Amino acid sequence: MLPTDIHLSIEAVWRIDAPKIIARLTRILGDINLAEELAQDALVIALEQWPVAGVPYKPGAWLMATAKHRAVDLIRRSVMSQRKYEELGRELFQNPSPEADFDAAFDEDISDDLLRLIFITCHPVLSTEARIALTLRLLGGLTTVEIARAFLVSEATIAQRIVRAKRTLSEANVPFEVPSAADRLARLSSVLEVIYLIFNEGYSATAGDDWVRPALCEDAVRLGRILVELVPAEPEVHGLVALMEIQASRLQARVGRSGEPILLLDQNRARWDHLLIQRGLRALERAKKTGQALGPYALQAAIAACHARARTPQETDWQRIAALYDALVQLLPSPVVELNRAVAVSMAYGPEAGLEIVEVLDRDEALPNYHLLPGVRGDLLVRMGRLDEARVEFERAASLTRNTRERDLFLERAIDCYEQ
Repeated sequence: MLPTDIHLSIEAVWRIDAPKIIARLTRILGDINLAEELAQDALVIALEQWPVAGVPYKPGAWLMATAKHRAVDLIRRSVMSQRKYEELGRELFQNPSPEADFDAAFDEDISDDLLRLIFITCHPVLSTEARIALTLRLLGGLTTVEIARAFLVSEATIAQRIVRAKRTLSEANVPFEVPSAADRLARLSSVLEVIYLIFNEGYSATAGDDWVRPALCEDAVRLGRILVELVPAEPEVHGLVALMEIQASRLQARVGRSGEPILLLDQNRARWDHLLIQRGLRALERAKKTGQALGPYALQAAIAACHARARTPQETDWQRIAALYDALVQLLPSPVVELNRAVAVSMAYGPEAGLEIVEVLDRDEALPNYHLLPGVRGDLLVRMGRLDEARVEFERAASLTRNTRERDLFLERAIDCYEQ
């Protein structure tokens, strides 16, 4: 195997197994920062040894065992409690081979440890930006460089966010545990929010020269799939996975050859990934089969499913979508949801009906400086033949967005208003 291939293998193994290693070490050591350092040490050793000795038969087991032995070495040199040393010693004595460690990596304890780690990285005591950075770092296996590149900020900024997040968790004495039943639902909402924020940044980038960043979507979907295996009885977890799978199915069709945005109704639906659509629809069915009322993510997945089932834009069941948005706005009263409802209502009942909702949002200043408000208003005005007013709205939308591709799209639509 070529050195390049070995490094690609190491990267792939790291993305899969790093969260398990960090989760296991955090439970043993009670220190998330130290756990990550030891996992990184194991990675460095792999980068040194595997190109010479070859990739082990069970690389995840090798990394797990190496990290644990590093922990033992550290404890021997430190003043850590004898109890922690004995606990590690028992684990290594009981599982002396990498293969045994590997098998243990997939037992119930690791599942519990992963769930604990997810709840820690998404803890509400952290800012939204810190939760996203820490989750991508510890659970996504991304480097600070990769996270910085994805969110168009400096590497130093991401590094500071991660350091501060770990310090905040330590100072707040956040326990490494699954929340109690009373607190679990609220904490799970924070986890789902973080995963979906990561997905949305990939699906519709807020800034920069690319409209989509598929790698971030893939990271979010992978995190969602991990979570659904850990808490299979939670309908909203299935709902979020369904929503992400169905939306991710459109990624290839969302951009043209030059990276320009292609809006939903203009997309070539033959380019949609129908395997992802089927996976998403099955996840939505699992959410329904729990017997619980659909939550916000499952309702959004049901809306996405309406688009996925329509072979052409004309076959879209806009009345059902409008009804689903009515239900969603009851559960999640939000100006952004209301704006999306306006679009659905306009498609189901005419642009005038949608414009009434948009005008209320505009008068109430519910979405100040939100570029999609004038963007939607411009689209409705075009459909009503009020092109001069629409042009002004598209120009305003272009001035508000921080994404270069989206700005170009709005400016093109403004020019179209001149030419019609």
